[in-house]
Amino acid sequence: MGMFRLLAGVTIGLLFAGDGSQKLFGWFGGGGLKETGESFESLGLSPGREHALAADEAETGGAVLFAVSAATPVLRPRSRAR
Repeated sequence: MGMFRLLAGVTIGLLFAGDGSQKLFGWFGGGGLKETGESFESLGLSPGREHALAADEAETGGAVLFAVSAATPVLRPRSRAR
């Protein structure tokens, strides 16, 4: 169960990080911050660029933290019974 949880968490985290980096940096064929800001403006969120920057940073950062947190049980040393 531990290995599945690790692989699932890291995979899901990296998928969300990829999605956030599409909108933030324009990587992987994404529109980048300019297009994301324009999209936010069309939804009525003004200023669009600042809202897009905050949303994209939260998505990308949260996804990376999610992926790292999935590895915590593997990285944590086991306690020894004495």
